[in-house]
Amino acid sequence: MRIRGPRRVFSQVLLAQLATVTGAVALATGLFLAAFGDELDDQAMRRALAIARAVAAEPRFAEGVQTTPPSPDGPVQTAAERVRRATGAGYVVVMDRRGVRWSHPAPDRVGRRVSTDPGDALAGREVMEIDVGTLGRSARGKVPLRDGTGRIVGAVSVGIAYDDVRNGLLYAVPGLLAYASGALAVGALAAYLVARRLRRRTHDLSFSDISALLTEREAMLHGIREGVVALDGRGRVRLVNDEAQRLLDLRAEDAGRPLEEILPPGRTRDVLAGRVTGSDLLAVSGGRVLVVNRMPTGDGGAVATLRDRTELELLSRELDGTRGLIDALRAQDHEHANRLHALLGLLELGMHQEALEFLAGAVGVHRTTAEQVAERVHDPLLAALLVGKATVAAERGVSLRVAPDTLLPDRLVDSRDLVTVVGNLVDNALDAAAGSREARVEVALRAEGRTVVLRVSDTGPGVPPGRREVIFTEGWTLKEAPAHRPRGIGLALVRRLAERYGGGATVADREGGGAVFTVVLPDALTGSADGPAHGDAR
Repeated sequence: MRIRGPRRVFSQVLLAQLATVTGAVALATGLFLAAFGDELDDQAMRRALAIARAVAAEPRFAEGVQTTPPSPDGPVQTAAERVRRATGAGYVVVMDRRGVRWSHPAPDRVGRRVSTDPGDALAGREVMEIDVGTLGRSARGKVPLRDGTGRIVGAVSVGIAYDDVRNGLLYAVPGLLAYASGALAVGALAAYLVARRLRRRTHDLSFSDISALLTEREAMLHGIREGVVALDGRGRVRLVNDEAQRLLDLRAEDAGRPLEEILPPGRTRDVLAGRVTGSDLLAVSGGRVLVVNRMPTGDGGAVATLRDRTELELLSRELDGTRGLIDALRAQDHEHANRLHALLGLLELGMHQEALEFLAGAVGVHRTTAEQVAERVHDPLLAALLVGKATVAAERGVSLRVAPDTLLPDRLVDSRDLVTVVGNLVDNALDAAAGSREARVEVALRAEGRTVVLRVSDTGPGVPPGRREVIFTEGWTLKEAPAHRPRGIGLALVRRLAERYGGGATVADREGGGAVFTVVLPDALTGSADGPAHGDAR
């Protein structure tokens, strides 16, 4: 039957830590006991050697060995036993140079030869050892016995029973085990607290669950069509998925770097860093309109999601243009009806010449505007935009004119980019000029080599000097946002598109009042400025 271990991270870590702590305490206890046992052995041998030295220093023992025979009742035996009882030694044996005992705890062994070799001591060397003799295992100290002239006449051997040494070790074990148990209890408590903290952090999941979650997270983050950027508490990028790399022009290697190093200054970086708060915040990155939401995390970091709203923004602007055209057509319908009524009245009154002049004048105004635009702007998409905007401007009571120095050949790199720029600037100019005295908007487009220079002026209230930079920031607007889309994107998108071409967008005062927006788009034209361009020959 197979025994299955715990699956939860909490249980596995707790068991591993308990096993580690128990093993460490057991190892430390064992090492301490081994060292302590060695220390007790050394102390016992040194004690035996000290007693042997003290006995050998007594002249009577050397004299007794030389002058009296070995006897259980002799003076050497009596004195040696007195020393043994006084010191608690196991035995005190005095011998002559032949190894014959003059003293022994067992009187019947006096006069017999010792069981262990006394050669080292008789040779003048002191000996400390653990050995087994007739009285069992003991810690021994042996020293030479000298007479008054220093001549070796025998040896003294003192032994301390090893049971006494072992009893000392056993006596220390309970206290040592108590300390070890205390250390084990503290270690187990610390292991439990660490494991419980880990359980909260891992939501009591198993290692296999965590591995599966990481795999699923990687698949989900890199598979969804929404950008995800995760930041840690110090503002460094912890994770950036494939879509976020595309939207923000980042690389996978940018993970781990601070946000300030990988994104240029601007609203996008401020939103991701949390310096701008709110939901569904708009930002522009590389000509893309993004919707950003940022959610703080428990560790002080944050996770930001990014959605590409560029296509939706273009559709919204097309909707705005369509609505403007519908309003213009509705106004033209009323104007056309009024003109028909006037023409019918002239015909009924028999004023045929006046009717012809009235009809020619009404048709000529629109024809003149369209012809002027087509003459100076050769790109058909941009020309159609300006004609449509002129109709909307007329309905709003604003005169939209193309500047006399306008001349734009039909060799734009991307007409849609210039349509976006012109459309945004003209819409803003119409909003500013509407309601002003002699409301007028003028558009100037000219080519300088491969560079397109666009200038849109209006007779509105103008832009104060303190706001000439902030108006190009995403989300900044003074207009009320319509229901279908937020405002504050147009001018920011204009500047980003200009910067993508290597140019820029600025605003200044118009002579006589109003504002002049200038946009420079280097390399916006293809081919040579001196060569013929498609659509120039008319």
